[in-house]
Amino acid sequence: MADSWVNSAEILGSDLHLELTRAGSRRTALMAALREAIREGRLAPDTRLPPYRSLAADLGIARNTVADAYAELVAEGWLTARQGSGTRVAPRPASPPPRRRAPGRERGGRPSGAAGGRRGPRPAPRPVHNLLQGQPDAASFPRTAWLASARRALAAAPHEAFGPGDPRGRPELRRALADYLARVRGVRTGPERIVVCAGFAHAVRLLSDTRLLRPRIAVESYGLAFHRSLLRSAGIRTVPLPLDADGALTEGLTDLDGVRAALLTPAHQFPTGGPLHPERRVAAVAWARERGGLVLEDDYDGEFRYDRSPVGAVQGLDPDRVLYLGSVSKSLSPALRLGWMVLPDHLVDDLLATKGEREGWTGVLDQLTLADFIESGGYDRHVRRMRQQYRRRRDQLVAALAERAPHIRVSGIAAGLHAVLELPPGTERSALRAAAWQGLALDGLGGYRHPDATTPHRDGLVVGYATPPEHSFTEALDALCRALPPERTASEIGAAT
Repeated sequence: MADSWVNSAEILGSDLHLELTRAGSRRTALMAALREAIREGRLAPDTRLPPYRSLAADLGIARNTVADAYAELVAEGWLTARQGSGTRVAPRPASPPPRRRAPGRERGGRPSGAAGGRRGPRPAPRPVHNLLQGQPDAASFPRTAWLASARRALAAAPHEAFGPGDPRGRPELRRALADYLARVRGVRTGPERIVVCAGFAHAVRLLSDTRLLRPRIAVESYGLAFHRSLLRSAGIRTVPLPLDADGALTEGLTDLDGVRAALLTPAHQFPTGGPLHPERRVAAVAWARERGGLVLEDDYDGEFRYDRSPVGAVQGLDPDRVLYLGSVSKSLSPALRLGWMVLPDHLVDDLLATKGEREGWTGVLDQLTLADFIESGGYDRHVRRMRQQYRRRRDQLVAALAERAPHIRVSGIAAGLHAVLELPPGTERSALRAAAWQGLALDGLGGYRHPDATTPHRDGLVVGYATPPEHSFTEALDALCRALPPERTASEIGAAT
């Protein structure tokens, strides 16, 4: 029988009925009921929720259950919590300003009144707004908390920490990472299987030098060209795996001759978005076991999810066949140059032999600081705060497009720091030119497509929403909407292509 609760007007100011009907834990059912009440408008923005003790007593569940549910909904952006103000329903993002055309410009961003017959195109204005993907909000780096961790770490560091660096990485950081990754990402490891590196690119270079990835490696048909070039420069050929809405078609790995490694982004396919389907996760691991191969799991933004439950790491399915790669480049800053590899036990010695006898890439003080930052809870607090901020940015982007460009479909928005705007066929290049005229720096989806991919080409824009300063984000969205192609009929699209 479903549990229900009707609150008093003294607590919330209006009646509210919650039914905990969802299967599973009481915490899961309570979170689902609160989300539904907020979505339907029964819990208006800024509505104050009852204290943990009161709600727990009304529902007949543990106080900690209510506290955990509130905390998770705050992290997801449904609720806010401030000292002295209690727990409240989060405000909805403000509506963007009405669409305005820049003076002296025609629709699409071209200057009005331009003379014909020019010998060459006029140079586009220098970018004013940065909508490139892959960059966190630099202004939100937790300077005060990081400095406090640096002071504690420096005071507690043993004398030997100031000698030659251990290529494994500082034991303090490896212990902190082992605990954090197990708790947050479901990674199965111990400190002895973690090797600290300077980021994902450094990890790929090290793995390429071990010859573990030769002669060919399977990659997703959409991904960073920079990563493909790193592999190519090491003499490794990349073979694209087709993609659909459920991620890479990993069942096709069995048909690839000479391939014993696969590089995947299971938590959030980059850049098209979406988690890898559970059956395809299992298929990738089964292939690695049968082939004696290796799955490289790039967990590049696993902490930032908004409208879905956390997706655990594939590494948890088989720590002996999945090599887990992560860094703080999205969660904190790429300037720190800190990442990690969680290796199968049988690969640790080979990787360390390749890396060398001394650490030559990552500074000891940054490693010690990050270890303290994780263990003190500062990292969790920062990630939760940024998750709320990026969710607000994402919601503002989606709202602006719904109002001013409803014909543009947005995908890949359940997690991460960017969205993909799907364009009508044949319009990507013109949209990029129009964006440049509007002073926008952003990428087209075509630049991420593997040159040998069989996945059909998709026109689109990859829009990063984390980087612009808060005060100029609305202006950036306004410029983006002006740059988008207008809705066209099927006959017009056919004629253009």
